Amino acid sequence: MSELILHHYPTSPFAEKARLLLGFKGLSWRSVHISPVMPKPDLTALTGGYRKTPVLQIGADIYCDTALIARRLEQEKALPTFFPEGQEMTTASFAMWADSVVFQHAVSLVFQPESVAVRFGKLPPEAIKAFLADRAGLFSGGSATRLSAEQAKHQWPTIMARLEQQLQREQGDFLFGEPSIADFALAHPLWFLKATHVTAPWVDEYPAVAAWLGRVLGFGHGAASEMSSAEALEVARNATPAALPEERFVDPNGFEAGQQVAIAAIDYGVDPVVGELLFAGREELIVRREDERGGVVHVHFPRFGFRIEAR
Repeated sequence: MSELILHHYPTSPFAEKARLLLGFKGLSWRSVHISPVMPKPDLTALTGGYRKTPVLQIGADIYCDTALIARRLEQEKALPTFFPEGQEMTTASFAMWADSVVFQHAVSLVFQPESVAVRFGKLPPEAIKAFLADRAGLFSGGSATRLSAEQAKHQWPTIMARLEQQLQREQGDFLFGEPSIADFALAHPLWFLKATHVTAPWVDEYPAVAAWLGRVLGFGHGAASEMSSAEALEVARNATPAALPEERFVDPNGFEAGQQVAIAAIDYGVDPVVGELLFAGREELIVRREDERGGVVHVHFPRFGFRIEAR
């Protein structure tokens, strides 16, 4: 069985979500640290240009976006589940909301000037400038719009008051009683805010939310061991991609296996990945790519939140 390899960096909120997913499942994994900013030549040799963090690699199969990573980890180990029986739609839909709306608010609060001054205070000015320029590029060209800090501050109390009420009244210890994908999707933007004393009060002022966050973070990160990006490329180059899923499904826009396509996120980080479409299912899209450094890889994307175009 191929090892689980996570390409990530420590301060990435979505990487923290993935690390918690691995911890909840009690999985062992290899940790490949990538740069927070472009260029990321070893990563994009595997993904074909997709630049968001994190990326999960299993042999020569590359999984993009934490929504799909969660579903792949569910295949790896069924229990404990991210999608409790009878709550699959509720928990997955809440997770999409948290990954977009709550995350968007957290980003605006974190990147307000007083927060940036503390969070990046030990970095030289040119490094801060480069990071902010990279993030401006990351968030350009897609459907995501940056909330102003003023608007994020204006709306944040409504979000948190509703969460506080739900957690106070919920009979279990988690958002929908037992742990689910909803908890991990909400936890990472709050973890992002907790990183400095400037933004931590946006979480700490809500005691039920803060206590819940402690329980979610308590799942930890599983058992990680370091791996270099060069080693990860060698793993991909020497591996054979897994067999394609067996799912009977006709794509509503007529895409079929064998076509040359470009797939890209629609919100931000919209760099397209070009390859041969191998599979188009209800949840997942898979393209074949070949790279002189990574060999033949299958790159997996979620259907929701991504666009596909013929090339």
